[in-house]
This record gives sequence, C-alpha cells and structure tokens, in this order.
Amino acid sequence: MKINENKIFEINNNKDFEDIALQIFNYQANNNKIYNQYLKYLNINYNEIVSLKKIPFLPIELFKTHVITTGNEVFKTNNYKQFKSSGTTASAKSKLQKLNISSIANSRSIHYVKDLSLYEKSFCKGFEYFYGNIEDYVILALLPSYLEQNDSSLVYMVDKLIELSNNNESGFYLNNLDELAEKINNLIKTKQKAILIGVSFALLDLVEKHQFVENEIIVMETGGMKGRRKELIRTELHKILKNSLKVEKIHSEYGMTELLSQAYSTGNEVFETPNWLKILIRDTNDPFSYLANGKTGGINVIDLANLHSCAFIETKDLGKIVNNNKFEILGRFDNSDIRGCNLLL
Repeated sequence: MKINENKIFEINNNKDFEDIALQIFNYQANNNKIYNQYLKYLNINYNEIVSLKKIPFLPIELFKTHVITTGNEVFKTNNYKQFKSSGTTASAKSKLQKLNISSIANSRSIHYVKDLSLYEKSFCKGFEYFYGNIEDYVILALLPSYLEQNDSSLVYMVDKLIELSNNNESGFYLNNLDELAEKINNLIKTKQKAILIGVSFALLDLVEKHQFVENEIIVMETGGMKGRRKELIRTELHKILKNSLKVEKIHSEYGMTELLSQAYSTGNEVFETPNWLKILIRDTNDPFSYLANGKTGGINVIDLANLHSCAFIETKDLGKIVNNNKFEILGRFDNSDIRGCNLLL
C-alpha cells in the first residue's frame, strides 16, 4: 500500500486526519512485524477497525526491547538513523544518588528512522506552523546533556533549525554560559528576534549566574533536570525563568525520541499540536477506553509522520485534553522512567 507522504502535511480537518490515519494503520498493521504481533497478541482483527478510537496503541516501552520499523525489506541497521532516548550520564547518576533518586532505568529507547527527510519535513513544518519563518530568528541552543550523548533526535532537529536560520549568530552552547549570556544581551540590545532552546537544568544554571533586562526573546524549555537538579513542577520552573530572564512567558516543546513530530506551548503551559499530530486520553484503568475533554488519563499519540515506524504510541505520560488539538501534561505514571522530554513531575 502506497501512502502519499505529502498528504500527511496537507491535513486541515478531522476527516482528512482520520482517513489518512486509518490508511497508515492498515499499512503498519500488515507491514510492521512487532506491531502486527502485538495486535495478534490482543486478538485484534485489524481489518475490521474503521475508527481512530478502535486502534490499539503500541506501548512505548517496546522501543527499548524491539526494533520497531514498518516495511518488507530485510532490516539492516546501516540503512537507518538511530536516535536514542536521553538516558542518564555518569555525572548525573552521581548527583541522583546524592538526591536519593535511585530508580533510573539504564535501558534506552531506540528509534530507527528510515527517512530523515520525512523527519526534517515534519519538524520544519511544525516549527513554521507555530513560529513562522525560521530565517526570522537567531536560534540559541543550550542542550548540554543531549550534546554529550551524541544520538539525540532533539539535537538533530535543533541543529537543522540553526542551519536553516541562515544566521551566523545561531549556535549551540555547552558549558560556556558567559558567552551565551553575552550573546543574549547583545541580541536584546539590537532587538533581533531570537529563540533560546534549553534543557531545564541548564537554563537554571544560566539564570543563577547572569542577570538580564526585560526583553522579547522566546525562551523554550525542553524539560528534564537530567538528574542534575531536584525536579520542579513546571509552574515553579517557569516562574523562576520568567523572573530571571525578564520575559513575559516561557514556551515549551513536547516531543520524544519515539516520535517525529512535536507539540508546542507558546506560554500558557497548554500544548498545541500541528494538524498531523493528535492526542487521545485513555482511561488509566482501561487502556482501550477514552476520556472526555478535561479528564486526566494516559496520553496516546498519533504521529502520522511516523510512517516507517509506528504512528500509534501509548506513552507513560499523564495529561488531559483542553479542546480538539490542545492538551496539558500533568506528569507521568508511577515507576516510569525519568525522561528528557519535557516532563516535570
């Protein structure tokens, strides 16, 4: 079955989304070995599924233990880009022990991405959907823990956005916080539009060391203390960052290794999805039942850009839908891993 990839990014209504989602489900149910086995394990006749809420979602944990790909060709790792979940560095583990946090899983999810151009199209169109032309911005990236592990889908995305910004002022920062602060202050003076994308602990390191004047730079936290600091609730984190960076609001990105698309919050802690990404909220006591808007449950994600992997992912995140394409993240299931994808407990 041939899926027209361009149609994925041309969706503009619920009917189009459901039609394409069901096509992709049928394709993956038949051509994704692990997903097919999972459906058979559930005793699901996937040929009879004709609505989104009847589709079984693949538990995200399987990305740690299995190769999740869709296609009939013989699997060879060198034909795929491997993105891995953030894991925990040795220095972070040491700090976690001092914080009496010991339940950190060592295993990391691996997302085998067959077509990087599809990933690039998804995150570029997603960025433009919320923020407009990338060339209007200087992109500053403060993602030390991700850079250290060298296999992050987030770093790949931000690196491409830096390239597409076509601005010599854009770039990554590791531990050179003084240089970053100087760059931010210069951009404030020149009133250049800019986005500072940072992991939470590194943003806190920055504001503890430097002061800023009121400005309109977009500050986007990608979540996760990575074991470097005690976890904060998002409201508390955003309050600290707003007061210290002297901005009106803090933006957030919701994405993960196992997905190729992102949702964004533009400052009110409510995330919005692009038209090819959809969130469903499942009942925590019955994973095959769904809850009404405003009710808290487990987050299921339909990412239609995940054409060559699995588009239907059952996450360990808790949240609720505000309306059709807006949702809130409220935490994680008990005993689930600490992850780096914007999940503050």
